[in-house]
Amino acid sequence: MESVQKLGLAGVRHILAVSSCKGGVGKSTTAVNLALAFKNLGMNTGLLDADLQGPSVARMLNMHKLDGVKASAQGKMLPPQNYGIKAMSFGLLMAEDTSVVARGPMMSQQVNGLLRQVDWGNLDILCIDMPPGTHDVHLTLAQQLSLDGAVVVTTPQEIATMDTRRGMHMFNEVKVPILGLVENMSYFVCDGCEKKHYLFGEEGAAERSARKFGVPFLGGIPFEKENRQGMDEGCPVTHLGENGHRIAPHYFNVARKILAALEAAKKPTGGLKIEFED
Repeated sequence: MESVQKLGLAGVRHILAVSSCKGGVGKSTTAVNLALAFKNLGMNTGLLDADLQGPSVARMLNMHKLDGVKASAQGKMLPPQNYGIKAMSFGLLMAEDTSVVARGPMMSQQVNGLLRQVDWGNLDILCIDMPPGTHDVHLTLAQQLSLDGAVVVTTPQEIATMDTRRGMHMFNEVKVPILGLVENMSYFVCDGCEKKHYLFGEEGAAERSARKFGVPFLGGIPFEKENRQGMDEGCPVTHLGENGHRIAPHYFNVARKILAALEAAKKPTGGLKIEFED
């Protein structure tokens, strides 16, 4: 097994996996907004889109129209920057409407190759937007990188939380500390009544899953039309800071808890339990 230094990540202080194990729950939206929150909290931040079959980070950060990726003098790819963060995605390396048809081992080789070929420079935190599921790519990243922790994203409905629990079990098996669970699309507040409507399940579903696994519940993110629009248009709601949009403080609250957990245990072991004060 190669060390993190051999993978060219010697200048990266913390490596954070953002995972869901269930497609369609807003994991990439969460990863992008958390990365921008980290940046606005003073962190030198990078974001790696490790989803070979559904890369979306390039569009979400308005990088999808870039004409290729520049290389360093040493021949490594230099991650482009926007909104103050560095990002690399397979979406920058292939046409937007093309697909990658590959078996699990081949996808792992592609992700491993991307890790070796990017020069991230010095970062306080590198967020990895993991692909859905619990397959070869997850094992490759867990084995090749010294992951400081994982954040798991879910929505409230039981079908999503069921897969989330499987994902948390996987991280326990590979000894990656689970820093907490984020509930995306927790509720919707209509313009007229200001009442919370729980569209995808009753209140507290993700929090109960977190308690079952003994991990922190980091918070819920409301369902907001502008959040979806921002991702489609490459203008995330968090890029203007904590007060840039009414949903932004939710992401910043989660980001602060993650940073506190990372600082509390720079080299944690599996099963670490972290508690936060409200």
